[in-house]
Amino acid sequence: MRGEVLHYDEDQGFGFITGADGNRYTFTRENLRRQSAMPNGTAVEFQPGGGQARDVFSIAAPAAAHPGTKAALAQVSVPPATAPPAQHFGRSSETAEPSDLWGYFWRGVTQNYFNFAGRARRKEYWGYCLFWTVCLLIIGGTGLYTDMDMGGFDSDISGAITVGLCGTFLLATILPSLGMIVRRLHDIGLSGWFCLLILIPTIGSLIILVFALIPTQARENQWGPVPAGVRV
Repeated sequence: MRGEVLHYDEDQGFGFITGADGNRYTFTRENLRRQSAMPNGTAVEFQPGGGQARDVFSIAAPAAAHPGTKAALAQVSVPPATAPPAQHFGRSSETAEPSDLWGYFWRGVTQNYFNFAGRARRKEYWGYCLFWTVCLLIIGGTGLYTDMDMGGFDSDISGAITVGLCGTFLLATILPSLGMIVRRLHDIGLSGWFCLLILIPTIGSLIILVFALIPTQARENQWGPVPAGVRV
Protein backbone atom coordinates (compact mmCIF):
# COMPACT_ATOMS: atom_id res chain seq x y z
CA MET A 1 0.00 0.00 0.00
CA ARG A 2 1.11 3.55 -0.66
CA GLY A 3 1.14 6.20 2.03
CA GLU A 4 2.77 9.34 3.38
CA VAL A 5 4.92 9.84 6.46
CA LEU A 6 3.12 12.09 8.95
CA HIS A 7 5.90 12.10 11.52
CA TYR A 8 9.10 10.17 12.24
CA ASP A 9 11.35 10.68 15.27
CA GLU A 10 14.80 9.36 14.33
CA ASP A 11 16.02 9.51 17.94
CA GLN A 12 13.12 7.38 19.21
CA GLY A 13 12.86 5.33 16.02
CA PHE A 14 9.06 5.71 15.94
CA GLY A 15 6.62 7.34 13.56
CA PHE A 16 3.21 7.45 11.82
CA ILE A 17 2.04 6.91 8.25
CA THR A 18 -1.26 7.86 6.59
CA GLY A 19 -2.19 5.10 4.15
CA ALA A 20 -4.01 5.49 0.84
CA ASP A 21 -7.02 3.88 2.55
CA GLY A 22 -7.33 6.90 4.88
CA ASN A 23 -6.15 4.98 8.00
CA ARG A 24 -3.12 5.80 10.11
CA TYR A 25 -0.39 3.27 10.85
CA THR A 26 2.52 3.24 13.30
CA PHE A 27 6.01 2.08 12.38
CA THR A 28 9.41 1.74 14.04
CA ARG A 29 12.99 1.81 12.83
CA GLU A 30 12.90 -2.00 12.58
CA ASN A 31 10.03 -1.75 10.07
CA LEU A 32 12.15 0.23 7.57
CA ARG A 33 13.35 -1.87 4.65
CA ARG A 34 16.20 0.54 4.10
CA GLN A 35 17.69 2.42 7.03
CA SER A 36 17.23 5.96 5.72
CA ALA A 37 15.82 9.31 6.81
CA MET A 38 12.03 9.65 6.68
CA PRO A 39 11.18 13.37 6.68
CA ASN A 40 7.53 14.40 7.02
CA GLY A 41 5.66 14.12 3.73
CA THR A 42 7.81 11.30 2.29
CA ALA A 43 5.83 9.04 -0.07
CA VAL A 44 6.31 5.40 0.91
CA GLU A 45 5.21 1.85 0.14
CA PHE A 46 4.45 -0.50 3.06
CA GLN A 47 2.65 -3.65 4.17
CA PRO A 48 -0.29 -2.85 6.55
CA GLY A 49 -1.36 -5.14 9.37
CA GLY A 50 -3.04 -4.62 12.72
CA GLY A 51 -2.61 -0.85 12.62
CA GLN A 52 1.15 -1.17 11.98
CA ALA A 53 3.19 -0.59 8.82
CA ARG A 54 5.91 -3.10 7.91
CA ASP A 55 8.54 -3.23 5.14
CA VAL A 56 8.42 0.57 4.77
CA PHE A 57 10.50 2.12 2.01
CA SER A 58 10.55 5.48 0.28
CA ILE A 59 9.29 5.84 -3.30
CA ALA A 60 10.05 9.56 -3.55
CA ALA A 61 12.95 8.98 -5.95
CA PRO A 62 14.88 6.07 -7.59
CA ALA A 63 17.32 4.28 -5.29
CA ALA A 64 20.28 4.95 -7.60
CA ALA A 65 20.64 6.95 -10.76
CA HIS A 66 23.46 7.99 -13.03
CA PRO A 67 24.01 11.78 -12.89
CA GLY A 68 23.16 12.05 -16.56
CA THR A 69 19.88 10.14 -16.28
CA LYS A 70 18.72 11.01 -12.75
CA ALA A 71 16.33 13.74 -13.90
CA ALA A 72 14.79 11.51 -16.56
CA LEU A 73 14.28 8.64 -14.15
CA ALA A 74 12.68 10.96 -11.63
CA GLN A 75 10.19 12.04 -14.26
CA VAL A 76 9.12 8.50 -15.16
CA SER A 77 9.31 6.93 -11.69
CA VAL A 78 5.67 7.85 -11.01
CA PRO A 79 3.77 8.61 -14.24
CA PRO A 80 1.31 11.51 -13.89
CA ALA A 81 -1.57 9.30 -15.05
CA THR A 82 -1.03 6.79 -12.24
CA ALA A 83 0.29 9.01 -9.47
CA PRO A 84 -1.90 8.75 -6.34
CA PRO A 85 -4.12 11.80 -5.86
CA ALA A 86 -2.97 14.18 -3.16
CA GLN A 87 -6.24 13.91 -1.25
CA HIS A 88 -5.32 10.39 -0.16
CA PHE A 89 -2.70 11.71 2.23
CA GLY A 90 -2.37 13.94 5.25
CA ARG A 91 -5.32 15.78 6.80
CA SER A 92 -7.37 15.30 3.62
CA SER A 93 -7.98 11.73 4.88
CA GLU A 94 -10.92 13.30 6.70
CA THR A 95 -12.91 12.48 3.55
CA ALA A 96 -12.52 8.81 4.49
CA GLU A 97 -14.27 9.39 7.82
CA PRO A 98 -17.75 7.82 8.16
CA SER A 99 -20.56 10.26 7.46
CA ASP A 100 -22.79 8.90 10.24
CA LEU A 101 -22.64 7.04 13.55
CA TRP A 102 -23.47 3.71 11.92
CA GLY A 103 -20.34 4.11 9.81
CA TYR A 104 -18.18 4.19 12.95
CA PHE A 105 -19.77 0.98 14.21
CA TRP A 106 -19.37 -0.76 10.87
CA ARG A 107 -15.73 0.29 10.56
CA GLY A 108 -15.14 -0.90 14.13
CA VAL A 109 -16.31 -4.45 13.37
CA THR A 110 -14.64 -4.65 9.94
CA GLN A 111 -11.48 -2.60 9.26
CA ASN A 112 -10.64 -2.12 12.94
CA TYR A 113 -11.61 -5.59 14.19
CA PHE A 114 -8.08 -6.33 15.47
CA ASN A 115 -6.89 -2.72 15.71
CA PHE A 116 -5.48 -1.72 19.11
CA ALA A 117 -3.26 1.08 17.76
CA GLY A 118 -4.03 4.71 17.05
CA ARG A 119 -6.74 6.94 18.50
CA ALA A 120 -10.56 7.09 18.52
CA ARG A 121 -12.43 10.36 19.05
CA ARG A 122 -15.51 10.58 21.30
CA LYS A 123 -17.91 10.56 18.35
CA GLU A 124 -16.40 7.34 17.04
CA TYR A 125 -16.53 5.67 20.46
CA TRP A 126 -20.13 6.60 21.24
CA GLY A 127 -21.32 5.88 17.70
CA TYR A 128 -19.91 2.38 18.09
CA CYS A 129 -21.50 1.96 21.54
CA LEU A 130 -24.90 3.17 20.30
CA PHE A 131 -25.21 0.71 17.45
CA TRP A 132 -23.59 -2.11 19.43
CA THR A 133 -26.43 -1.70 21.95
CA VAL A 134 -29.06 -1.46 19.20
CA CYS A 135 -27.78 -4.65 17.56
CA LEU A 136 -27.74 -6.48 20.91
CA LEU A 137 -31.36 -5.45 21.60
CA ILE A 138 -32.48 -6.58 18.14
CA ILE A 139 -30.70 -9.91 18.48
CA GLY A 140 -32.04 -10.40 22.02
CA GLY A 141 -35.57 -9.51 20.91
CA THR A 142 -35.34 -11.94 18.00
CA GLY A 143 -34.22 -14.69 20.38
CA LEU A 144 -37.02 -13.98 22.84
CA TYR A 145 -39.66 -14.02 20.10
CA THR A 146 -38.32 -17.30 18.73
CA ASP A 147 -38.19 -18.90 22.19
CA MET A 148 -41.75 -17.84 22.94
CA ASP A 149 -43.00 -19.00 19.55
CA MET A 150 -41.40 -22.42 20.07
CA GLY A 151 -42.57 -22.70 23.69
CA GLY A 152 -38.98 -22.66 24.84
CA PHE A 153 -39.83 -21.03 28.17
CA ASP A 154 -41.97 -24.03 29.12
CA SER A 155 -39.15 -26.55 28.75
CA ASP A 156 -35.95 -27.43 30.57
CA ILE A 157 -33.93 -25.40 28.06
CA SER A 158 -35.93 -22.20 28.44
CA GLY A 159 -34.40 -19.23 26.65
CA ALA A 160 -31.73 -21.33 24.91
CA ILE A 161 -32.06 -19.48 21.59
CA THR A 162 -31.94 -16.05 23.25
CA VAL A 163 -28.86 -16.98 25.28
CA GLY A 164 -27.20 -18.55 22.24
CA LEU A 165 -27.78 -15.58 19.93
CA CYS A 166 -26.74 -12.95 22.50
CA GLY A 167 -23.72 -15.00 23.57
CA THR A 168 -22.56 -15.37 19.99
CA PHE A 169 -22.89 -11.63 19.37
CA LEU A 170 -20.95 -10.78 22.55
CA LEU A 171 -18.14 -13.20 21.67
CA ALA A 172 -17.99 -11.89 18.09
CA THR A 173 -17.65 -8.25 19.19
CA ILE A 174 -15.39 -8.59 22.24
CA LEU A 175 -12.18 -7.83 20.29
CA PRO A 176 -13.42 -4.76 18.35
CA SER A 177 -15.07 -3.44 21.54
CA LEU A 178 -11.85 -3.84 23.51
CA GLY A 179 -9.90 -2.21 20.68
CA MET A 180 -12.32 0.74 20.68
CA ILE A 181 -11.79 1.25 24.43
CA VAL A 182 -8.00 1.09 23.99
CA ARG A 183 -8.02 3.65 21.14
CA ARG A 184 -10.33 5.96 23.14
CA LEU A 185 -7.84 5.83 26.04
CA HIS A 186 -5.02 6.62 23.62
CA ASP A 187 -7.01 9.62 22.38
CA ILE A 188 -6.95 11.23 25.84
CA GLY A 189 -3.27 10.42 26.38
CA LEU A 190 -3.63 7.27 28.53
CA SER A 191 -2.12 3.83 28.06
CA GLY A 192 -4.47 1.20 26.67
CA TRP A 193 -3.66 -1.01 29.66
CA PHE A 194 -6.12 1.12 31.66
CA CYS A 195 -8.84 -0.90 29.92
CA LEU A 196 -8.13 -3.63 32.51
CA LEU A 197 -9.95 -1.42 35.03
CA ILE A 198 -13.17 -2.77 33.55
CA LEU A 199 -12.43 -6.04 35.36
CA ILE A 200 -13.10 -4.29 38.68
CA PRO A 201 -16.78 -4.95 39.50
CA THR A 202 -19.06 -1.88 39.12
CA ILE A 203 -16.47 0.84 39.74
CA GLY A 204 -14.27 -0.28 36.85
CA SER A 205 -17.01 0.31 34.28
CA LEU A 206 -17.75 3.71 35.80
CA ILE A 207 -14.09 4.74 35.51
CA ILE A 208 -14.03 3.71 31.82
CA LEU A 209 -17.25 5.69 31.31
CA VAL A 210 -15.62 8.81 32.76
CA PHE A 211 -12.56 8.33 30.53
CA ALA A 212 -14.82 7.95 27.49
CA LEU A 213 -16.40 11.36 28.20
CA ILE A 214 -13.07 13.25 28.27
CA PRO A 215 -12.46 15.37 25.13
CA THR A 216 -9.79 14.50 22.59
CA GLN A 217 -6.24 15.66 23.30
CA ALA A 218 -5.90 18.56 20.87
CA ARG A 219 -2.35 17.67 19.89
CA GLU A 220 -0.35 14.77 18.54
CA ASN A 221 0.65 12.23 21.18
CA GLN A 222 2.68 9.02 21.16
CA TRP A 223 -0.27 7.04 19.74
CA GLY A 224 -0.83 9.24 16.72
CA PRO A 225 -1.99 12.62 15.41
CA VAL A 226 -5.30 14.23 16.27
CA PRO A 227 -8.12 12.13 14.70
CA ALA A 228 -9.60 13.45 11.48
CA GLY A 229 -12.67 15.62 11.98
CA VAL A 230 -11.63 17.01 15.38
CA ARG A 231 -11.33 20.78 15.57
CA VAL A 232 -8.00 21.79 17.06
